[in-house]
Amino acid sequence: MGPTQLSTQDHGKRVASVFEMEEEGLSLFPGSENPPEHAVENPPLKRKKGPAPKMLGNEVCSVCGDKASGFHYNVLSCEGCKGFFRRSVIKGAQYLCKNGGKCEMDMYMRRKCQECRLRKCQEAGMREQYVLSEEQIRLKKLKKQEDDQARTVVVRPNPPNPPSPSHKLTPEQLNMIKKLVAAQQQCNQRSFTDRLKVTPWPQIPDPNNREARQQRFAHFTELAIISVQEIVDFAKQLPGFLELTREDQIALLKTSTIEVMLLETSRRYNPEIESITFLKDLSYNRDDFAKAGLQFEFINPIFEFSKGMNELQLNDAEYALLIAINIFSADRPNVQDQSLVERLQHTYVEALHSYICINRPNDRLMFPRMLMKLVSLRTLSSVHSEQVFALRLQDKKLPPLLSEIWDVHE
Repeated sequence: MGPTQLSTQDHGKRVASVFEMEEEGLSLFPGSENPPEHAVENPPLKRKKGPAPKMLGNEVCSVCGDKASGFHYNVLSCEGCKGFFRRSVIKGAQYLCKNGGKCEMDMYMRRKCQECRLRKCQEAGMREQYVLSEEQIRLKKLKKQEDDQARTVVVRPNPPNPPSPSHKLTPEQLNMIKKLVAAQQQCNQRSFTDRLKVTPWPQIPDPNNREARQQRFAHFTELAIISVQEIVDFAKQLPGFLELTREDQIALLKTSTIEVMLLETSRRYNPEIESITFLKDLSYNRDDFAKAGLQFEFINPIFEFSKGMNELQLNDAEYALLIAINIFSADRPNVQDQSLVERLQHTYVEALHSYICINRPNDRLMFPRMLMKLVSLRTLSSVHSEQVFALRLQDKKLPPLLSEIWDVHE
């Protein structure tokens, strides 16, 4: 038996408790030794659509007189002044001129006086609102990737098993969707009853109070435990899931749980107050997540993903089908019967395709756009792994269930 097989068996033993908690009556909250840069609020203003003026090749920078490379932040400028302005804005830099702010800016003085160079950039017309943060650039690239791949899926020739021209759902598909929505509602309802088991959110205003920080971390980890149990219960009710071996069930759940949690989180996003609501009326904004010990490098992508999902305006059936498709991913590590997982996933993909064609006949990109959200989730999953590692560096110990499901080993 090779190393991979040994690893799979070991994982199966350690995570079996995830499935057996309900049957054995184990508490969701076992006793544990440890209680369980800011967000960009205003997006940059957009320039009017249209082609950029053509360059002749002899244009000079409006700031320093060097050779211009194009229009940057609303001004014809060189690469050097473009980069300088961007860095200054992102860092919120404050410069001091030794000559009282009277330097004549040229290619020589641009290296000598940063205050006058920044002032000249602004006088030339460079606008701070056009500068994107690193996070905004990453999200913009991700959005473009999603849209490009969505269009690729749409125009791909001979799509597998397209719905009939009438786009009717079969009785089997209708029954499956009805069952998924009912299971989802049942699991949500059960979670509401666990609310009293969650450590109360502390009312201490001091964000640096050690006891309050521990309580907030415990509060969030206990919400995560409820979410994990909810996902396990839902997965057990997915048609086909129990046909898989126990090892494959565990392999799929271990690797999809955080992604399904993020999908569920996006369902609870309120764009009006930019908050996420759990257990009916417990709402948290980005700062609340940070107060619980999470980093903005993880918090911001969660909220941006939730905002993007909210814009799709998915209903319960669409969310349930998307979650099922996510769980039945044959490329997950340690999955043995990949062909069976693929066949099961295909059942849900076809049902979602038909459902979208019926309910959103005028939006040809909706179906591929929804599937591309699953690609975004893979990226978020890797960011989550970095967050878990960062928590370990802070000596924040996760409860046993979360440690097992996320492969955190001491």
